[in-house]
Amino acid sequence: MSNLDLPLSIVLGVGLAAATGFRIFLPMLVVSIASYTGHLPLDDKFAWLATAPALITLTAATAAEILAYYVPAIDNLLDTLAGPAALVAGVVVSAAVMTDVPPLVKWTAAVIAGGGVAGLTQGVTTILRAKSTMLTGGFGNVFISTAELGGALLVSLLALAAPLVALLVVIFFLWSAMRLIRQLFRRHGRPNT
Repeated sequence: MSNLDLPLSIVLGVGLAAATGFRIFLPMLVVSIASYTGHLPLDDKFAWLATAPALITLTAATAAEILAYYVPAIDNLLDTLAGPAALVAGVVVSAAVMTDVPPLVKWTAAVIAGGGVAGLTQGVTTILRAKSTMLTGGFGNVFISTAELGGALLVSLLALAAPLVALLVVIFFLWSAMRLIRQLFRRHGRPNT
């Protein structure tokens, strides 16, 4: 492994993990397709992601998840369940793509960076959806769901093609979303006078 492969492998893992914070199964499906077609090497322990059964299962899970986020009330329920699931998916997907990385580095990066960024991304989108539900009675959640779906796909594909760009996109999203959340809380947190 060259000196550049290690950081790039970690950045790829973190980018894909961030995408699981938007949608849990779509980034895993992207990894499965890329590895099944021979475009993405996986750690040997995660070779199961490159199998036909994994591809079929992840396709079905992705379709169900996408559709469920467009159903009012179900979307908020899914956010409750998605928090812990995003952490696990973030760790799995980031560890899977970190090939030829020493185990201590791999698992430290996968748990802290991968799981952490997946949880942070999921947390931010959960707050945005909750605010949207409060402000629009749930009608605005369709836009949140569409943005999350687009974000998951964009970040997943960017992570494969240009991992550093994907990481910058994630950082920009998190920064923008935090600013928006702060503004929403300020605007709607003030008592009426």
